[in-house]
Amino acid sequence: MPSSRLVASVAAATFAVGLASHHAVAARQASATLPLGTSASLGGLLSSTLVFLNADTNKDGALTSAELTAAGDRWLAAADTAGSGAVDSAALTTALNAAMPMSALASAFNMGGNGAQPETADPATVAAMMSALPDHAPATPLRPRKVLVLAHAAGFVHSTIPLAAKTIEALGTKTGAWTTTITYDPADITAANLAQYDAVFLASTTGAFLDDPNDAAATAERRKALLDFVRGGKGLAGIHAATDSYHEDSTPPAPGGGIGALLGSFTPGATLAPVMLNQGDRNHDGKLDRTEMDALTGAWFRTLDRAGSGRLLQSDFAFFALMVPQPSPAPPVAQGPDTQVGTWPDFNKLIGGYFKFHWFDPQQITVKIDDPSSPLTSMFHGRSFDVHDEIYTMGAKSWSRDNVHVLTSIDYSKMSDADKALEEHPRADHDYGLSWIRREGQGRVFYEALGHSERIYAMTPILEHVLAGMQYVLGDLKANDAPSR
Repeated sequence: MPSSRLVASVAAATFAVGLASHHAVAARQASATLPLGTSASLGGLLSSTLVFLNADTNKDGALTSAELTAAGDRWLAAADTAGSGAVDSAALTTALNAAMPMSALASAFNMGGNGAQPETADPATVAAMMSALPDHAPATPLRPRKVLVLAHAAGFVHSTIPLAAKTIEALGTKTGAWTTTITYDPADITAANLAQYDAVFLASTTGAFLDDPNDAAATAERRKALLDFVRGGKGLAGIHAATDSYHEDSTPPAPGGGIGALLGSFTPGATLAPVMLNQGDRNHDGKLDRTEMDALTGAWFRTLDRAGSGRLLQSDFAFFALMVPQPSPAPPVAQGPDTQVGTWPDFNKLIGGYFKFHWFDPQQITVKIDDPSSPLTSMFHGRSFDVHDEIYTMGAKSWSRDNVHVLTSIDYSKMSDADKALEEHPRADHDYGLSWIRREGQGRVFYEALGHSERIYAMTPILEHVLAGMQYVLGDLKANDAPSR
């Protein structure tokens, strides 16, 4: 064989072997999943939101594998300006930034209650909640009960507010334990209107949710009406951001610091491109091609589709944040006593405390059952369990077992040192209540800190816990509510 033909044959064979190896690696990845961490960074949270919004092209609130694959192919095509068939990190960074502008976050995060507050829950999340509802209430109502759900947020507006309101309505309707009225108008909190109800439920109210900034008299009347309602023998329940109300930081971040600085330094391209190369570059050439990109987005989908449904809601896709490593080196975290102060002390004590810090959704924690003998925790059968959500911690000056009867709490011993280190102003006692009850005058209060994510409302034991809490505040389910200490 002439030397030129021999060289060509060897080159062709080498190329074929390399190509076959490349496709074989991609094929192995096609059945693989990716590891998940236990805590999300801000960059991971924002990236997961932007990727979901960009990939959900039909805007039905869910992603299919085909949609995610198509999104990856769009990013690759936009990055491959040279038409080489493969892109490096710099080109991918530029394409991702163009595909996912930061302005898209405005539709997902409503800070300060400035946008129109949604009042209708996504049908898919409602369906998931409805399928998880318990069949029966733990107690028989002493008489017909009425609950008023207040779903107005004056600060951060959680996407789950309409779902939380719908959940309370559905729990009462299915079990016959109560009937429900839902309002987004704090003007409905008056003595005359509350007289017809047995309990008020706060659906992730935030900020000064009762106040009218232009009418001090109306504000005072609403506040008095709520306090008198509970102290006179009625009930109050709240979920998640009900404790992110009536408090403020006495020492705000210095100019150029705080969450604004973190947001200002974030771009999806700079965050995601290195992660994608690390996860998807199977032949280690520092680039991604179409085969690798498709294998990568396929691995993402399989990792996140834990139920095997072939469809990811945004609360499912939120676990994407756990694929994005925490920044290294870790940014400094504020230490020492927290600087939060209450702005309505009566309410702060009434609800049990005020928020000071949260780990980002979907933080993994182990829920400890503090009072396994309570009828409000019987659904857990005394066994701890893991959950993923945005996990609240309370200001040290506002929350204490001297004021509340703790039902569940974070099992701090099960958290990794790395996750513990993320907490700003860590509580010296490492005591983190999640749900509790307490007496207020002749009335009763129940609070559940979980509930940021839609997935919480599709967990039957949590719904049973809320149902029991509601029956406690209504006066139909008796429980030991003496302070835990």
